Amino acid sequence: METGIATTPFGRRPMSLAMLAAQNESREIPKGRVVDKWQIYRNLCEGKSIVGIGDRALAVLNALLSFYPDSELSAENELIVFPSNARLSLRAHGMPDATLRRHLAALVDCGLIIRRDSPNGKRYARKGRGGEIEEAFGFSLAPLLARAYEFEAAAERIRADTRALRLMRERITLHRRDIHKLIEAALEEDVPGDWGGLWKRFRQVVEAIPRRACIAELEPIVFEMASLRDGVDKLLEIHMKSTNPSGNDSQNERQQSNSNTDSIFEFEPAFEKSGATAEPST
Repeated sequence: METGIATTPFGRRPMSLAMLAAQNESREIPKGRVVDKWQIYRNLCEGKSIVGIGDRALAVLNALLSFYPDSELSAENELIVFPSNARLSLRAHGMPDATLRRHLAALVDCGLIIRRDSPNGKRYARKGRGGEIEEAFGFSLAPLLARAYEFEAAAERIRADTRALRLMRERITLHRRDIHKLIEAALEEDVPGDWGGLWKRFRQVVEAIPRRACIAELEPIVFEMASLRDGVDKLLEIHMKSTNPSGNDSQNERQQSNSNTDSIFEFEPAFEKSGATAEPST
């Protein structure tokens, strides 16, 4: 269990209020809380952009977790690991000492671990007569347990954003395919309408799509694509009704016979139509 005494870093390392806050939070872990340490780590890897930690620091955290003997972090157990930098470097795939120290500092600054330095700055455990650890100096993993639900929420938020981004990209792809092929079909069939203007507008939207974009950047593109698709569909519907009036009358009769049946298409107000046409440029 964690002691109630605030611990300050050894040597010239400074103490900060953020470090003190992390220590205080780690003492408020609800009794009986038990969380799988690797699930915490996976959540951190997914939610790293929200938590504010980098890949290399996470690699060091992975190495630190490997020194904790149990698969679960528990509020009832000692949560301090005390590997030397040499052993820690080996588990971090041979990370250089200076790099290792830098990423350990990043983990401390981010509030993911707490330094519990001994009087001489070395990491070790003092055992009792029965072989049990009475006191240990090293790195406390208590903040991971204290903030486990925060990391889970961060990971879920990233997963939700990823799903939304994937769906938005799928919508853009479908709109691009449909608009392109419908305009080509309209030109091939000599359908009246400003197809050249629609094609030019379509290409402007397509060329504005960034290779890597967030949801906020793609939302206006999806809206513009949907508007273009409505314009294309409207012109095609008008043409089809004008070339097949008997079919249109038959459709109206069927619609009147069942007021609960939805119409096949739903459109925004029609775009202003001109008679000019232009072949789409490839």
